[in-house]
Amino acid sequence: MKKRDFLKLSGLGIAAGVTPNFTVKAEQATTTERKTPLFNMSGYAAPKIDTVRIAYLGLGNRGSGAIKRIIHLENVEVKALCDIRKENVNEAAKVFEKSNSKPALYSGSEDEWKKVCERDDIDLIYICTPWSLHTPMALYAMEHGKHVAVEIPAATTVEDCWKLVRTSEKTKKHCMMLENCCYDFFELLTLNMARQGFFGEIVHVEGAYIHDIFESLFQKDKRYDLWRLKENQRNGNLYPMHGLGPVAQVLDINRGDKMDYLTSMSSNDYMLQARANELAAKDPDFKKYAGKSYRGNMNTTIIRTNKGRTIMLQHDVSTPRPYSRLHLISGTKATAQKYPLPEDGTQGRISHGHEWIKPEEFRKLEQQYQPEIVKRIGELAKKVGGHGGMDFLMDWRLIDCLRNGLPLDQDVYDAASWSVISPLSEWSVANRSNSIDIPDFTSGAWKGNQPVDITLAIGGNTKVKS
Repeated sequence: MKKRDFLKLSGLGIAAGVTPNFTVKAEQATTTERKTPLFNMSGYAAPKIDTVRIAYLGLGNRGSGAIKRIIHLENVEVKALCDIRKENVNEAAKVFEKSNSKPALYSGSEDEWKKVCERDDIDLIYICTPWSLHTPMALYAMEHGKHVAVEIPAATTVEDCWKLVRTSEKTKKHCMMLENCCYDFFELLTLNMARQGFFGEIVHVEGAYIHDIFESLFQKDKRYDLWRLKENQRNGNLYPMHGLGPVAQVLDINRGDKMDYLTSMSSNDYMLQARANELAAKDPDFKKYAGKSYRGNMNTTIIRTNKGRTIMLQHDVSTPRPYSRLHLISGTKATAQKYPLPEDGTQGRISHGHEWIKPEEFRKLEQQYQPEIVKRIGELAKKVGGHGGMDFLMDWRLIDCLRNGLPLDQDVYDAASWSVISPLSEWSVANRSNSIDIPDFTSGAWKGNQPVDITLAIGGNTKVKS
């Protein structure tokens, strides 16, 4: 019996006794979901919006930073601020006291965000809430005629990934996942180099999210309702997007190639449950987290693409390791790697063979292949900030595309295909690292979709306030 037929008959693992509901949906989505898209959102240019009217949902860690960046852009008006915590909304309102924006404030009720989406004077809903709210908010916003920019992940289940795709196609509203790492300087540089053939044929890429945020998972004042600790009760690669997004653009995923299948493996959890048990002995608020199963400290996921390239992704947010997103591009002519960060002051490393090139040679290549967006506003972005400037580059580019009626760098198919790695990795981990197909959210359109245009040949006219 062929493996695919066996998986269908066995319900994707019923024989093994570990069958989350999403696994059946993953198989159905891969094989029988759709033959053609309702409307192809890849390369779609929505009507121009001269002044982009924005509402922010969620004003915690990410939202509070986003509003401080947006005040530096012209042709933008912030119409509403929403957070369940009134103190967050009041604090956020102070950012706009000396600006032209006079946002309405929403707080106190869990459904206040719906009122924001229902307003008829908003073009873009910018979502910075806990993960579980991302999909319902994005869907509701698009259904009410709004473009959406949503923090990562856009969805945590296969079914929700498909809902985002269908709704974006039906409404012809953009749904961009705010993957800021696609706008980091070395990532943009290597993307431009890949587009110009510097690496030759790309063979293998690597990405990761290795970030020691262990203690913050248990900080009640930092994580509202300890939402991220709850998410860590899922065992897989919970946060693949930071590493995957930039390398997926290098590989032209959904635009000439697609991810076919993955296999995933997790270590044991040596830290999370122990810490929850320790805190539960002192604080009754943690008793409901004691004795629970948590994800393995390290997850490694391997993906094969339709063209036969491979992707390695890693996830570890608990062990004491230096920060790394890996970001490795390996081709037939050259290799680039960012982490660990070089000590010579360069952005990363490049090699044509056994050794990395010298810093002076790197800087010549950097000057030769610097993308236009960095030339235009890179230095200003560093001053405004947001993870060294990449957050500001992301916001500027989003607004510039909306104002000029340009396709977005990241569309709903990217949001879905980058996010779906998480639930699919859960299934693979639970089933002895067996492989599982990755849905084609473009429904075959990937064969003709064109790569992301980063030349700024059109647009690029959104001004920045001094």
